[in-house]
Amino acid sequence: MSDAPSATEATGSADAFYALALQDLQARRQALESEISDLQRRRDQLEQELTDDLPGKTDAVARRLKGFQDYLVGALQDLVSSASQMELVVQPLVVQPSPLDLEQAQAAAGENADPAPAAEPATGPAGAAAAFAADTDLIRDRLGRFLEEPDFYADPWQLRRSLDPRHAPLLEDWFLSQGGRGAQPSGGNRSRNALITAAAIAILGELYGDRFQTLVLASRPERLGEWRRCLQDALGLTRDDFGPSSGIVLFERPDALVDRADRLEERDELPFIVIDAAEQVVEIPVLQFPLWLAFAAGPGELGDEEDLL
Repeated sequence: MSDAPSATEATGSADAFYALALQDLQARRQALESEISDLQRRRDQLEQELTDDLPGKTDAVARRLKGFQDYLVGALQDLVSSASQMELVVQPLVVQPSPLDLEQAQAAAGENADPAPAAEPATGPAGAAAAFAADTDLIRDRLGRFLEEPDFYADPWQLRRSLDPRHAPLLEDWFLSQGGRGAQPSGGNRSRNALITAAAIAILGELYGDRFQTLVLASRPERLGEWRRCLQDALGLTRDDFGPSSGIVLFERPDALVDRADRLEERDELPFIVIDAAEQVVEIPVLQFPLWLAFAAGPGELGDEEDLL
């Protein structure tokens, strides 16, 4: 009797193998279909969430921005009211005459004048105006030039943009009436204020060379970033010109700025302090320094919303 499997047995084994293979394929197909169904449900769920949530979230953000705008407008109105009286209180806060005041007073008096006894520092507008009295012609000449066509290829630290005719009287008042320390109305936005500041830096650079350093105070990084970009463009600078050992230093905190200004004066250098219009308060220690310019935002000028939008 032969041990070889019969034809019937061989056919049965093949059928069993095919049945197992088909069953395995069907199981895999079902698993894939289940995964595809899950992914489709997740896709549909995400699309529904985006459709339902986006209008509500947009409306909530709009309401928050409107509420913050109303609060900020009120705060800026208070700042303008305070800034209008700032000049009246600046001078009494200066206990001693600054090195800049002494140097300019001596230049105005003339080198051949007879020595006079030390006098109390002047506290009125006439005393402030004396700070740049000897440089009146130069200041007015440069402000006139800044109104002409821009010089895009001027040397670094020279103004490469044109100054708005409305802002030249602002700078003339700051130099010749306030003596380089006081508040002035904002130009309307941060880029215009940076251009005004760049014009002041260009003039101060002619007067004092590298003896002064500009310190900009704006309490948020995005504001400081805008200051850096605008000053870099207006004065033809590079990133290397912004830093502790460079010509312009940016600060988020007033205490750090005051510390830096103190160290500059210890080295017989001049700090030029610039305060962003969004800052609601001018710290009293800032007022002791010989050069500072605070921009006072107008009632209709946007502050934080400008940073967000």
